[in-house]
Amino acid sequence: MYVLFLLPGLILYTVFMVYPLTSALGFSLFSWDGLVRGAYCGLDNFRTVLQQAPYNIRFWNALKHNTIFFGITFVLQSTLGLFLAVLFTRQRRGYGLLQTLFFLPYTLSMVIVGFLWLLLLNPTWGAFNKALHLLGLGKWAQPWLGQTETALFTVIMVNAWRWLGFPILVFKAGLQGISEEYHEAARVDGANGWQVFRYITLPLVMPTIGMVTILTFIWIFNTFELVFVMQGSSGNPYYSTDILGTFFYRTAFGDSTTGGEPGQIGIASAIAILMFLIVAIVSYFGVRMIRQSEVEY
Repeated sequence: MYVLFLLPGLILYTVFMVYPLTSALGFSLFSWDGLVRGAYCGLDNFRTVLQQAPYNIRFWNALKHNTIFFGITFVLQSTLGLFLAVLFTRQRRGYGLLQTLFFLPYTLSMVIVGFLWLLLLNPTWGAFNKALHLLGLGKWAQPWLGQTETALFTVIMVNAWRWLGFPILVFKAGLQGISEEYHEAARVDGANGWQVFRYITLPLVMPTIGMVTILTFIWIFNTFELVFVMQGSSGNPYYSTDILGTFFYRTAFGDSTTGGEPGQIGIASAIAILMFLIVAIVSYFGVRMIRQSEVEY
């Protein structure tokens, strides 16, 4: 009986998870060009990605950008998200509306978010630079997405703006699950607001922070749409916003924006397997750390 209840989910998981993953692993062991399967090449595609130019240069560059992407996003979500969650747990007039406004971007498609910010950040007539001029900060106005120095940081900020509502919601749920008795007991013992947060609230909400961190890592290392919409498959300008998702796409399907590299399905599949291994290994150790840091109460 239990098997019958599990069967639909098991079928869907097999079709959409197990089969694509095993297929990608199979493709990575052959010299595929997208049409005809070539000879068996073993781990040569992985060696190409990791050691042979220009693939290795692009791979390590994209991995570096993904790591920076995650690092900045994690800091923003874990600090600003937790601060706002603590703020919104207090019953104040207007906090419900503010929480809705912060969560609203999360409901939008990443493609819509990308096009929206492309319009806002347009260096000629975009509202963002015009707002800077109106505020007397015209010297800061610049082509945010057109410079190698600012493009990646700008895309990261747009991504953080879109995702911020999620950690706020999860952190708030975690905070509301903490019994108020612990806070009251700490105040009776003479603890101030910061001490209550540092020694009571933060340790108890740490598993929630860990969960959000792992989910953020998975999402960031699977990011594709936002960079593709805002900067193209080459991670313009000059690969300064290139990430693993766009590198995989460009390798598999070519790059029409630069004249078109030939698609290499075998090498692209090796990239996909490496992405999976990175996410799986980090997630595994992340979950173990969360379990070890859990506080019983």
